[in-house]
Amino acid sequence: MTGVSRAGLDITDSAAVQDAVAGHDVVVNAAAWTNVDAAESAEEAATEVNGTGVRHLAGACSASGAKLLHVSTDYVFPGDGCVPYSEDDPVGPLNAYGRSKLAGESAVAEVLPRHGYVIRTAWLYGGKERNFITTMLDLATRRETVEVVDDQHGQPTWNRALAHKLVELGGKAFEGEAPAGIYHGTAAGQTTWYELARSIFEHAGLDPQRIQPISSEAFPQRAKRPAFSVLSHDRWASAGLLPLQHWGTQLTDAFDQLPALRASIPDAVRTDRLTGTPE
Repeated sequence: MTGVSRAGLDITDSAAVQDAVAGHDVVVNAAAWTNVDAAESAEEAATEVNGTGVRHLAGACSASGAKLLHVSTDYVFPGDGCVPYSEDDPVGPLNAYGRSKLAGESAVAEVLPRHGYVIRTAWLYGGKERNFITTMLDLATRRETVEVVDDQHGQPTWNRALAHKLVELGGKAFEGEAPAGIYHGTAAGQTTWYELARSIFEHAGLDPQRIQPISSEAFPQRAKRPAFSVLSHDRWASAGLLPLQHWGTQLTDAFDQLPALRASIPDAVRTDRLTGTPE
C-alpha cells in the first residue's frame, strides 16, 4: 500500500500520475479542489484538478490495468426534490464546484467503464482539517448563540467511516466482486445543518438551545447549495456490502474515538449546562 500526499503528487501532472499509478492494483483518489465558494471565481482551476486531474488518473489506471476508486460529491445534484437521489438519477449541479466534480465523474465513466468506481459522499468531517464540528465548538467559546441554516438537508459523514468503506470496496473490486459504477458513500439517515449543530453541542455537553435556526437566504454564500442532497445507498448490495451507518452513530463514534476532537472542547464550555454560556 502506498500513500501519496497532496505535496507528493500533483494529479494535474499527467507524467507524474503515470509514474505514481504504475505497479498498483487499486487506486483511491481523494485529491480534490474542495473550496466550494472559491470555485465560483476559479472554475477553470477547480476543473483542472477535479476534472482533468481525474482524467489523468483514469488514463493511468487504464494503461496499468488498475481499478480506480474516485471520491465525488452530492453537489452533482440540483437538490430540488424531497426523495433521496439514487445512483442513476439525473444530475444537475448548481455551482462551479459541482460542475468540476461532475467532470471528474464523466472522466471515470468514459475512460474506465469496467474498472472505475465513483463514490459520492457529503458533509464530511474529521481529520486534521477544519470542519463543521470544530467550527461549532470554536463558535461555542465566542458566542452566546450560534445561528445555523435549517433548510439544507444532507447526510453528515465521518471521514474515517468512509475510509473503511473505501477499503472494503477496494478489496471487492480487486477480487472482481463489485460491479463498476457509482456508489453513494454517505451516512444513513438525514438531517439539517441546524440539527447537526444541536447534536454536536449535546455531545460536547453544551446547551443545544444556544443553536438558533436561520434560512439559507439569511446566510448568503457565493456558491448556491442544494436544499436537498440526500442520497440512497442501494448499490452497495450489488458488491455484497452494507451501507455506512447512521449519521448519529458516526457522530457518537467520532467523539468517542478521536482524542483530538474531545480535547478541542475547552474546559470553559464543558460545564455549560451548569454554568450557562461561556465567558
